[in-house]
Amino acid sequence: MKVMKFGGTSVGSADSILSVKNIIEAAQEPVIVVVSALGGITDSLIATSKMAASGNAAYVDAYNEMVRRHVEMGNGIGLESGKQANLMAAVNQLLDELKNIFKGIYLIKDLSTKTSDTIVSYGERLSSIIVANLIEGAVWYDSRTFIKTEKKHSRHILDSDLTTQLVKATFNELPKVALVPGFISSDKNSGEITNLGRGGSDYTASIIAAALQAEVLEIWTDVDGFMTADPRVISSAYVINELSYVEAMELCNFGAKVVYPPTIYPACHNNIPILIKNTFNPDAPGTIIEQEIKEESKAIKGISSINDTSLITVTGLGMVGVIGVNYRIFKALAKNGISVFMVSQASSENSTSIGVRNQDAELACEVLNEEFSKEIEMGEISPVCAEKNLATIAIVGENMKKTPGIAGKLFGTLGRNGISVIACAQGASETNISFVVEEKYLRKSLNVIHDSFFLS
Repeated sequence: MKVMKFGGTSVGSADSILSVKNIIEAAQEPVIVVVSALGGITDSLIATSKMAASGNAAYVDAYNEMVRRHVEMGNGIGLESGKQANLMAAVNQLLDELKNIFKGIYLIKDLSTKTSDTIVSYGERLSSIIVANLIEGAVWYDSRTFIKTEKKHSRHILDSDLTTQLVKATFNELPKVALVPGFISSDKNSGEITNLGRGGSDYTASIIAAALQAEVLEIWTDVDGFMTADPRVISSAYVINELSYVEAMELCNFGAKVVYPPTIYPACHNNIPILIKNTFNPDAPGTIIEQEIKEESKAIKGISSINDTSLITVTGLGMVGVIGVNYRIFKALAKNGISVFMVSQASSENSTSIGVRNQDAELACEVLNEEFSKEIEMGEISPVCAEKNLATIAIVGENMKKTPGIAGKLFGTLGRNGISVIACAQGASETNISFVVEEKYLRKSLNVIHDSFFLS
């Protein structure tokens, strides 16, 4: 048995959905198919709900456009008349529900988190029903009944143990093709609709694959696999044939959007290979992610980046030799649901710099200034502020730990090209060196590093 996940671009048009049908039906073994919403629909659902909440009557036009896309899709996949009628009845019922929710939001001009979570669930519910009707003999399953979350730090976190039990019970007997809407979940206590976050369909597929000990998890997308760098920035970037779980996780965390980062852990923990494939080029070999990979001569596998970076520095002589400062920093941030993706600390202990997304920068400064208010008042620590318009770049590869001089080559390359590094960090595992530069130097940095490590 294997699990196959198809992203939004893979189900974005009638032609692409027919390609999905061919790929699924070519499988010899039973498959569980997880699908995302039609390409762009999740963004449209969010934007339309905000328009309705603001009292903008143009939400009706945005809603009608979503109706048009789904009706056009349902009519364009070539079902026989009886099946077509059943499909459109199911699609129209969901669209009518969605219309009533939007109207309610428009009338009361309020959009709660609960309502927003319900709205975005319609994307996957609609797309999965369309694909289920297209595949002969496919059985549709409601992921809300077996993907369960609990609320922690204002976020919905997967309840792994309960979900694993429910997945095993749900798929105790497998049909030839099981169809599952990705991304959607429900609260284990209240039963309210929740979700696994943007990109969560990958995570849904990985959770199911891990629970059922699948032979392989296939992620079907619109690229041939992981690449050495972003091909939109570097034309000479090429597909990476193999990655370890660690390398894939590092690349995902630093902006490689091929796979949603939480996807890696369930598969890694259960030693299930992940195969990245291109729906529009199914004959391409793709990228395989496994525990053990062949030895490679190159020290690094890929370069990734995060362009919306803010650097926040907690600094002051009052930090030197004081135990627990970093504990207070990360505790305050964690309590407010702020994720940190990079940490750099001076050996003198008088400063700690953290990298966060731009959207979290203001809140991070606020909570840290509150946490250290007494020290700031006494002049022991400087007021905390964010340095914005920055980018974080990471070079990744497990062979880095066997190769001396990687950091020297990296920073030498940047220095020769007039690029100043604002902060840097390397873990003891030596599989990642990450550093921060001004955002205006991002494209240049990526190009000179790629040339130095992959083309020289």
